[in-house]
Amino acid sequence: MTPFGSVHGIDYASLFLRAALGITMLAHGYNHAWGGGKLPGTARWFESMGMKPGALHAFLATATELAAAVLLFLGFLTPLAAAMVIGVMVVALIANHFKNGYFIFRPGEGYEYVLFITLTSFGLAALGGGRISIDKALKLNDHLHGWTYGGKGVLVALLGVIGALALLAVYWRPEPKQDS
Repeated sequence: MTPFGSVHGIDYASLFLRAALGITMLAHGYNHAWGGGKLPGTARWFESMGMKPGALHAFLATATELAAAVLLFLGFLTPLAAAMVIGVMVVALIANHFKNGYFIFRPGEGYEYVLFITLTSFGLAALGGGRISIDKALKLNDHLHGWTYGGKGVLVALLGVIGALALLAVYWRPEPKQDS
């Protein structure tokens, strides 16, 4: 028995998924902000993919990744954190990776990795934060009528897809391909 009640396998599954996604988002956000070319380099990279203005999108993606990491580690607002991950990954999938084929090792990096993270995030949204989470400790699941478990969590996660598609529709302006 824990302070969160009886813990089951599904609670550990949620904890491990939150940790894996949280570590990944923390690493991505950290790298965008402080690694390599820092935010200005990330902004130039985003501009080169057609995400304009690059500085705005570099900041928003980085802030979203870092905020999602914190929420995932805490198990706080878990479906919203999953939706944040999904939003970032769907933009990456469409703007950068899809054109390169499935496998990550292909030139330009395929979409294998971002698709895996996206689908894992949908799974976590359906599971919710589990009993080892702030969601459970604050009884958010009870007060929000099961928003983290099952179909309602997936519906929340779909907001990430909707947000990503809206962002791409408004801001993504890739350069036309040059005929050789």
